[in-house]
Amino acid sequence: MAETFVIAQGGGPTAVINQTVVGATLEARKRFPGARVLGALHGVRGIRDGNFVTLSELSEEELRAIAATPSAALGSTRDKPDEAYCAQVLKGLEAVGADAFINIGGNDTSGTQAILRDAAGGRMTFMHAPKTIDNDLMESDHTPGFISAAEFVAGAFLSVDLDFRALPGVYVGIVMGRHAGFLTAAASTWAADEASGPHLTYVPERAFDRTRFIEDVKSVLARHGRCIVAMSEGVSDGSGTSLVESLVPPEMLERDAHGNVRLSGTDLGQAVERMLAEDLPGQRARVDTFGYLPRGNIATINDTDAREAFEAGAFAVASVEQGDGSVALQYNGVRTEPKLVPLEAVAAKTRHMPETFLEPDANRISAEGLGYLQRLVPRKFEVGRVFV
Repeated sequence: MAETFVIAQGGGPTAVINQTVVGATLEARKRFPGARVLGALHGVRGIRDGNFVTLSELSEEELRAIAATPSAALGSTRDKPDEAYCAQVLKGLEAVGADAFINIGGNDTSGTQAILRDAAGGRMTFMHAPKTIDNDLMESDHTPGFISAAEFVAGAFLSVDLDFRALPGVYVGIVMGRHAGFLTAAASTWAADEASGPHLTYVPERAFDRTRFIEDVKSVLARHGRCIVAMSEGVSDGSGTSLVESLVPPEMLERDAHGNVRLSGTDLGQAVERMLAEDLPGQRARVDTFGYLPRGNIATINDTDAREAFEAGAFAVASVEQGDGSVALQYNGVRTEPKLVPLEAVAAKTRHMPETFLEPDANRISAEGLGYLQRLVPRKFEVGRVFV
């Protein structure tokens, strides 16, 4: 019987990650009466440093309120533990008598769990619970956090398209997504018809070419008098060089603590603005970088997303006695259900948006891609007749 659970959150916060924490806490309390549930503050760093809160002491009312709150209530971390760091984390887990460690996050988080499992040698159970707005975890149809973020993006682009019908021009919205384009593709989910934006979509899965981009924009302007563009922050050229690196001088690039180029900053937006000004002089154009806005927006917390995130946490606890693993959300053609898969199937791997989600000869989302997105994010608004 598990007596002590430790729960941590890693990576970027989402609108529903706290649902997973609370789902796990309440399930532990139900299945293992008297069990202690500890929340590590700021992810694995909190375990290493001995910083915990006792979640099992909170009332169900308090926990439910936390569950409905966006962002990571326990605090998160971007630390990517190596074997030495994981040895310190394992020591921290042993210090509190952990029987099971549930780490909520993306593919890096599942990779951490695999390292810890190997080092522990069966002394405790390591469970990975899914989270990422990028929707890029292997074995899952979709990930907790994605649907709420996708709803934000879908609504934003529906609104922008209406705005640019009134005052035509070129609009580029840059959406988070370093390696996968699912969230950017969500911009097309609520498009009213073929004439509606986004008219063009650029994602990491397809090489970006500046000349082709400008020709695409000119073509759309000729047809519609305006052009709405959805662009992933991680778009890159044929050689794999990110667009921001190809447009911004090296000395001006922002980098994170790991040396990775910051894609979510203002550099790319400013570079795209310069590109449009140089190649389409005199054309009214606007570039917005969505940045963190979609990932934890309280106004677009989706009920299905919240429920599935809660169920993922509960399922992680329910699966502890089966041994280590990763929770995946799998669609059986009728409903989405959590399943336990090996950590190796998810750890340090990236699920990319299928090529078939894009039209083969145009930078637009295909009917197949729209079908997938509209299943997850059904249309929420019907707009009235627009005369322009």
